[in-house]
Amino acid sequence: MARRALILIEGHRGNGLVYVQAAQHLGLHPITLSADPSRYDYLAAESIEAIRVDTDNLDALIRECSRLRATYDIAGITGFPIPGEWVYATVGRLCQYFDLPGPNPESIERCLDKFTQRQLLAEAGVPQPTYRLAANAAEIESAAAEIGLPVIVKPAVGSGSSGGVRLCRNVEEVAEHTTYLLGGQHIWRSSPRILVEEFAQGPNCGPAIMGNEIIGIGAVDFGDQPHFVIREYIYPALLTDDEHKRITNISLSCLRALGLGWGPTCIEFHLTKRGPVVIEVNPRLGGMPDPQLIQLAYGIDLITEHIKLVIGEEWNLRKRHSHTAAARFLFPDRDGILDWIDGDSRAAAVPGVAEVKLYVEPKTPIVRKGDGRAAHVGHVIAASPSLAQTHATLQRAVDLIGWSIRPLPTLGE
Repeated sequence: MARRALILIEGHRGNGLVYVQAAQHLGLHPITLSADPSRYDYLAAESIEAIRVDTDNLDALIRECSRLRATYDIAGITGFPIPGEWVYATVGRLCQYFDLPGPNPESIERCLDKFTQRQLLAEAGVPQPTYRLAANAAEIESAAAEIGLPVIVKPAVGSGSSGGVRLCRNVEEVAEHTTYLLGGQHIWRSSPRILVEEFAQGPNCGPAIMGNEIIGIGAVDFGDQPHFVIREYIYPALLTDDEHKRITNISLSCLRALGLGWGPTCIEFHLTKRGPVVIEVNPRLGGMPDPQLIQLAYGIDLITEHIKLVIGEEWNLRKRHSHTAAARFLFPDRDGILDWIDGDSRAAAVPGVAEVKLYVEPKTPIVRKGDGRAAHVGHVIAASPSLAQTHATLQRAVDLIGWSIRPLPTLGE
């Protein structure tokens, strides 16, 4: 009998190894197809089978999967939103071709175009910020003036805070970010299309969804503006019964409007004075540490349950307990060269701490660019039966971690 394999399109710095390990635990042989397998350190470190293939080329992926099918029983195909969320549409087309469970690629593509997403949500009466589409500097300037400052300026197709999202508080910041987006620094996969949106002010939160089931609603605290770099995640969010009900109902409306409802979805809300407003719908599992926080808070292993869905097996989203879980990201306070960083072992020994991870080694250049991957130097995750206890545990652990950054050498040094 042929060995059952799970095909993973591309990888993920945070969740990739967890998917690999969950697949192995389910008796599957994980195989990664990637344009550059070397970008995912865990593949070589764990001796995971990886094949170099152009993941932008659907025909090349079909040929490779067909070749693998001569040796393996391909039980399922899924992927990661790195290097882009377009991977999920590709996964959907591969699943259709090989008659495997998977997302609807047309729904994914409509969702990934943020302007199309906005239009479909508007038609369904979903509350969202005022928005305009722009293609050049003059249209961006005009849209910002019409909506009223401050505004969010971002690509119509993109992923997360690393995708060129910025709060522009005045005309100078609008012009500066326009130059960044249109001046060659931002990488476009197609013709430049930019969304200018009202800045919907209020706390940030969002549900984790699998299929049509809302598992939990988490809260997100961002660091300093104008860039949106996450400082802290927490599950569950501290919401009133009315806020929870409204977010739940609006989330289900989003799924219907966008033709989603298979597999994972995460939706970003801002709690404004007029109520919950949808910032963005992403047809994917939340990035690290979302799945880990959900497992700590509710006892649900989302990654394992997602793989079960992908391979056509019965899944189980039953909550086993109700705790508070939170992750705090560690930010450098200046640019420069990291001389030293330590305290992680002491922090990990604090009761209630689930994980401490440092992302950088000494002598690493630190350059804060508003990109979460560049700004964070590590994270701490903690969980307990209460919000107060979890926050206290996090703070105690974070206080034990220290580092020193010396200035970058100047020209001539």
